[in-house]
Amino acid sequence: MRREPIRVAIIGAGIIGASISRVLSMFEDFEVILVEKEADVGWGVSKANTGIIHAGYDDEPELYPLRAKLCVRGNEIWRKWADELDIPVRWCGSLALAFNEDEVNILKTLLSRGLRNGVSGLKIVEAEDIKALEPNASRDAVAALWAPTAGQISPWDAVIALVENSVANGVKLYLSTEVKGIRIKDGKILGLETNRGFLRADWVINASGIYADKIAEMVGIRGYRIRPRKGEYIIFDKEAEPKVTRVLFPTPTPISKGVVVTTTVDGNLMIGPSAEDLNEDLREERSNTKSGLDYVWASASKLVDRLPSKSMIIRFFAGLRPEPTGGDFIVRGYDEVYGFIDAAGMRSPGLTAAPAVAHMVSEILRSLIDRELKRKDSWNPYRKRMIRFSELTHSERSALISKDPRYGRIVCVDEMVTEMEVIEAIKRGATTIDGIKFRTRACMGKCQGSSCMHKIALILSRELGIPLWRVSVKGPGTEIGIGDIKVLFEEGDQCGRCRET
Repeated sequence: MRREPIRVAIIGAGIIGASISRVLSMFEDFEVILVEKEADVGWGVSKANTGIIHAGYDDEPELYPLRAKLCVRGNEIWRKWADELDIPVRWCGSLALAFNEDEVNILKTLLSRGLRNGVSGLKIVEAEDIKALEPNASRDAVAALWAPTAGQISPWDAVIALVENSVANGVKLYLSTEVKGIRIKDGKILGLETNRGFLRADWVINASGIYADKIAEMVGIRGYRIRPRKGEYIIFDKEAEPKVTRVLFPTPTPISKGVVVTTTVDGNLMIGPSAEDLNEDLREERSNTKSGLDYVWASASKLVDRLPSKSMIIRFFAGLRPEPTGGDFIVRGYDEVYGFIDAAGMRSPGLTAAPAVAHMVSEILRSLIDRELKRKDSWNPYRKRMIRFSELTHSERSALISKDPRYGRIVCVDEMVTEMEVIEAIKRGATTIDGIKFRTRACMGKCQGSSCMHKIALILSRELGIPLWRVSVKGPGTEIGIGDIKVLFEEGDQCGRCRET
């Protein structure tokens, strides 16, 4: 006899929530919903992220036991997940550079810590070996900690892949759905109060990133606070040289791993982030500052012999990381309210740890419901990435075009994105300009969308069956406002509706 499924609501469709949804989708026991306040997945902490899969030597196991354990375990799991979900990743290794004897001593401490954490392949290398591993590393570096298990991943590609796979395995996704409250009766969870109505749930998993403490307060949990830590980044054009083949770190400080120099999986040199602690009320503060960008430039310049010309910069941006009270991840259930689990405080290395966090949440849930979980016979671990026309050979492109001429219509010249790729992104869930951007890389080239945004808007309007002026960059309130002005003067009824809007 089939048991009644347990309704689980995951708040937050970032890298943590998406990882949890994938793991829980494996089991017949759960009916899972993934709730996200933004118009698409991965638009919070996960979007503005360096995308590094850390080796796991940074975190002191005595002070931050979850960070230390889950980072190393997450690094291992990502190798399998990236293959199963067709996520682009570079297992390039990292170098933490030392420039004096004091920093060399810190590297020795990190080496010892990494070995205790279970990181494999760690070693300290001398100046000549640094240059062999990374020709553009600063010639002033006297030693480095070489971590061959570190990697570089696309964080938004990872979130999208996890959510697509989760949905294919039965998870229901609720976008543009903001949690306003959590309904409790007799100390047990009943469900979520949202801007789109009530969603029933027996269990709530809090993976809401920068707002995790606010969600926890809804059930009376006030044992921690989240402070936003802002980091600013600079991105260079793909053609900018010289790049780096490894991830380059400075010797870390107690506050931050420091400004990093790395090359993204898409081939852009990226430097950053800074680390600025903000007040709790500044959880949406993502502006760039001259002082912040100057700091990133100066810090990155110390790690390499040469950065590309500033004329090759195509974008700068800022992201927020959730810094929890105590500094360690918060992954636990509570006696105070049955049915609530925190997966909060996911500051660095949260991206790396995400798969391990998901398995830990699954185990906590299993132990609290006191039930052996039954794996779905039909669960499919695989997902195929969208075709990237720019990555194909000439013959492969010709074959695609012969099957569907829309592959021959270039929408974004800088990234060579075709009309058919935009349509495929829409079929996979994109409803905004940014939704298309993060699935196809359109608008991510030199022009940053100035030559292709209107083309994408036209395709979105046509495929979604909405007026052009309703197409938005990232949801309601960000409509791009382009279209045929003459429509305002056509037919009184239509004109009236336009004036009301």
